[in-house]
Amino acid sequence: MALSPGRRLLLLGASTLVVLAYVGFALTDYLAARFSEKTDLTNLQRAVRLQPWNAEYRNRLGRYFFFQENSTDDSVRSYLSAVSLNPHQARYWIDLANAYQVQGSAQPEEDALEHAVRVGPTSTTIAWDAASLYSVLGDTEEALREFRTVLEHDPYLPPAALQLCWRIKPDIDGLLRDVVPPIAAVYTSFLDFLISRKETESAAKVWTQVAALHQPVEQRHVFDYMRYLVSRQEVDQARLVWEQAANLSGLAPYQPSPENLVVNGDFRLSVLNGGFDWLYQQSSDVSLALDPTQSHSGYRSLLINFDARSLDDAGIQQLIPVQPGTEYDFSAYFKAEDIQGAGGPRFAIQDLYSGQTYFSSDDLKDSTSWKQVSGIFTTGPGTKLLIFRVQRVPARSPIRGKLWIDDIRLVRTNYEGS
Repeated sequence: MALSPGRRLLLLGASTLVVLAYVGFALTDYLAARFSEKTDLTNLQRAVRLQPWNAEYRNRLGRYFFFQENSTDDSVRSYLSAVSLNPHQARYWIDLANAYQVQGSAQPEEDALEHAVRVGPTSTTIAWDAASLYSVLGDTEEALREFRTVLEHDPYLPPAALQLCWRIKPDIDGLLRDVVPPIAAVYTSFLDFLISRKETESAAKVWTQVAALHQPVEQRHVFDYMRYLVSRQEVDQARLVWEQAANLSGLAPYQPSPENLVVNGDFRLSVLNGGFDWLYQQSSDVSLALDPTQSHSGYRSLLINFDARSLDDAGIQQLIPVQPGTEYDFSAYFKAEDIQGAGGPRFAIQDLYSGQTYFSSDDLKDSTSWKQVSGIFTTGPGTKLLIFRVQRVPARSPIRGKLWIDDIRLVRTNYEGS
């Protein structure tokens, strides 16, 4: 049925009004959004006037008053409008809590923080800000609770968060019990921090938690901790860490045994340059390489290529935990090619801390076939950690040529089967 001209005119008028209203709303939204992006007061106020129900514009105006005008009262009013329009945005509550803190309104600040945490329980940004504000308020328990949220949910913030936790409450037992979550990455971050603070006893407690967790641990954390323990002469703890890291860090093949206390003595494994495996320092005077073309009994040896005008040692060494007052049997094999210079390289075994030498071989030279070096010695009453080195004798003198070493072995003489 055809519409009458009057009805058509009425329908056209209604459609026009709808379109105009839509265009008006869209234009208002567009202008308000453009005004809100400006950083001056006039444009922010225009945005609020155009859309007074928009909580985000109210909050931006509050931030302007807070940071640009230093007007705490005006910022509080704007923030209150924002949270009343949208109480489910945790960031608005944090901004309000900041303003209350500057204003000196402790109870309203705590109320705002409670709202922020309630609507953003797993947000690490909110938790971090809330923890900082609670810390200023002196509420350490709430601050630590929020820092735990950060530690549980943000893989990048634990180092900074743990530092603040320790500053708030330097109680290792309390932090491990209530704050630090059972996550290997968090524990190792805490371990690194405590090492930097030289908190030896606390670091040992953290390592106990790491070991009990049975989660994978990056080898670098093990090496850093052991390097610290050796520097503090904590040999027993270093030995325990190396043993426990066998399954945690893929170090099972690198464990000493009663048959040989030297780790990787035949160089069949990759050299780790950490822990109780071989440690090395490359230099322009000496090059070190695993040589598969030369070996005594396995399938490769360590090649040391000397070309130095002044040298103390070859830059390869290993730390070996031992028992004090105990007899040990050492043996190793070498072959040399064109060693030039007075004296030559020598195997040396010393107490790492006192420097006492327990074994020093003859010069390792003039042998084109594999030759054994051996000796027996007894450690002193205080010796717990030996260092095996390839020394240059006389020290700081020129040397050139090639040296291969292999099948390095150290055992207790009273061990059955040794």
